[in-house]
Amino acid sequence: MELVLASKNPKKLVELNAILSQLGIRVCSEADVGVDIDVEETGTTFEENSLLKADAVMKASGLPAIADDSGLCVDALQGAPGVYSARYGGEGLDDPGRTRLLLENMRGADTRGAKFVSVITCCFPNGDVISARGECHGTISFAPMGEGGFGYDPVFFIPELKKTFAQLSPEEKNAISHRGRALQAFKEKLEEYLKTK
Repeated sequence: MELVLASKNPKKLVELNAILSQLGIRVCSEADVGVDIDVEETGTTFEENSLLKADAVMKASGLPAIADDSGLCVDALQGAPGVYSARYGGEGLDDPGRTRLLLENMRGADTRGAKFVSVITCCFPNGDVISARGECHGTISFAPMGEGGFGYDPVFFIPELKKTFAQLSPEEKNAISHRGRALQAFKEKLEEYLKTK
C-alpha cells in the first residue's frame, strides 16, 4: 500500500517511512505523485489542521494521504505556540529564529513545562478517515543543545534522559517522541482497518 505524505518536510517523510514500512506501507512525497499544493491551516486544533491537509492531498492525488499536524505547547505561554508552532513570530523567521523568540518570551518564567503534540490523520478516497494523537512531555531548556532533529528540538528537554530531542539518536527520538507515539497508535489503527478491507 502507498500513502502520500501531505507535507514537503523530507525529515517527516523519513520518520513516517521508518515506522510504517513495518506494515509494508510506503509513504511517498507529494512530488512523487505530481501534487504541489499548499493547504491553508485554518483549524484551531491539531486534529482540524491534520484533517485539512490529508483531505486536500487525497483529493488532489486520488490516493490515500497522510498528514501530521504537530506543535509545541508551553505551559508558561498558555499553550502557545501550539497550532502556530511553524508560523510562530511570523513568516520571516526560520527554526533558530523561532527558538530564540520562544526563549525570549519565556525569560523569567517560573515554570518550564511543555509538551509536544502530534496528530496523524489518513484520508482514503472512499471517505474513510483514521486519526491518532501522541504527546511527549518535557521542559524547555535555557539554551539550545544538540545538532539533530528540527524545529524546537534543541530546546525540548527530556528530564528522564537528561537530553534535548536534538541530542537523541533518531531511534531514541522515535521511541518516545509525540510523532513516534502518534505513529504507533496510528499503525495499530491502520492494521485493524486493513483487516476489514
